[in-house]
Amino acid sequence: MLLDLIAQSRAPFLVQHLSSGRVTQLSGAAECAHQVTSCPLRFVLTNDLTRLCTALAYSKGARTLECADLLHVPAEWVWVEWCQQPWENELALYGFSLREVCSAAGARRGVLIRSSPDGRRGTLRTFWTTDDGQALASSMEAFFDLDVEGAEVPEWPDDECSRVVRVADREAKEDVLGRCFRFRYERSWREYYEQAGLETVSDATLTRHALGTIAMDIPVVLVFFLLLATRSSLPRHPQTFARLNRARLKKGKAPLLEHIEVTCPLLPAYQDAVSDRLRGSRHSPRLHHVRGHLFRRGGELFWRVPHLRGNARWGAVKTRTVTWAFERDARV
Repeated sequence: MLLDLIAQSRAPFLVQHLSSGRVTQLSGAAECAHQVTSCPLRFVLTNDLTRLCTALAYSKGARTLECADLLHVPAEWVWVEWCQQPWENELALYGFSLREVCSAAGARRGVLIRSSPDGRRGTLRTFWTTDDGQALASSMEAFFDLDVEGAEVPEWPDDECSRVVRVADREAKEDVLGRCFRFRYERSWREYYEQAGLETVSDATLTRHALGTIAMDIPVVLVFFLLLATRSSLPRHPQTFARLNRARLKKGKAPLLEHIEVTCPLLPAYQDAVSDRLRGSRHSPRLHHVRGHLFRRGGELFWRVPHLRGNARWGAVKTRTVTWAFERDARV
């Protein structure tokens, strides 16, 4: 698990200037080891749930901003982790072309969030594993305020004033990422790049690359918290390792961290039976993929799941609509 890699990280993240030979230490996984270890709430998403959250976040018609009043981080410190491959595969279905495609089957991604007691404001940082199994941390961090309205912007989470970046969905008039989130370099990384004296073009290229390591994860995490807050919530399976950790400690190994495995809710299935009328129809459309759609009516969310439409040899959809209900005091 990525959370264990970070918790056991001890080596500092060092970079060396090619010209001067000077070595600089930057904030990495080792600096966050204590935070992950002491985090009281750690979630690990199954592959099915990862695909569902990604589909809900990026399907055409899915507008998480319409549900911003239902969103909240469930604790002051939260860790969320998932496998990278199903995340990338789902993104590809919605037109995302990732420059750096994951090649390692066990590669993982994670987000560490620090939130206000009401779960509406906070900061977050992302992490991922490399092909050789090392844990890396994003050079950027995000801060958010889910209660901003109109022309308001999220307030600084501390006294460190620096350049901030806004990321927005061009296809949406307004979205939760663009309205409620801002991004900035972590302090050590910001000072490092300021001393480097980068040209404008190089600085812009570097900023876009850094944003790519963090901004893509946020809509997925928000959808996960949204589903977690539903009346029926999500199936959870606490993972404890008491017996295994006793054996690891005897061998001088670090204990594995307990976490909660969260699985996908039971969604409507496809029928195996095929209609003879549709199978023989010359006018039936060619097989094609239909994107999911998310809409809200009061305290209920309706999700039209992605499905195949067309040639009936691939089966007929039994039902395509999933309904999630929220309590009226979901934010409390």
